[in-house]
Amino acid sequence: MDQLKRNSLVLAALVLCLGLTACHSPFVQTSIVNQTGSTVKLIEVDYPNASFGTQQIAENGTYHYHFQIQGPGKVKISYTGAKNNIYKSTGPELEKNQEGGLVITLEAGGKVTWTPTLKMAKTFFDW
Repeated sequence: MDQLKRNSLVLAALVLCLGLTACHSPFVQTSIVNQTGSTVKLIEVDYPNASFGTQQIAENGTYHYHFQIQGPGKVKISYTGAKNNIYKSTGPELEKNQEGGLVITLEAGGKVTWTPTLKMAKTFFDW
């Protein structure tokens, strides 16, 4: 094999390896923390183009979920408290290709604290 073909194969292999290690699917690791003082029920989180939820989170419990942001928009939560009160809150604006963490803390009286630690994911073309 001549030198030009060998160098081309090595270069192609390096590009393939870089592509395989540099690309990953960005996702948001979410934790919903219940600090309301009682069990909450029917928790639903809506984010751009999708949603997730759980039947209940016990007092001082945490529910973990990860998702991929499909488009821009705000994240929202709704849940039912101890006296069957329905609470709703709107959180931060999300952008496609963000990744990191999002902690949603449910507090007494329907107060919700949003703690995002999000950044834009690097794509293959960013390297």
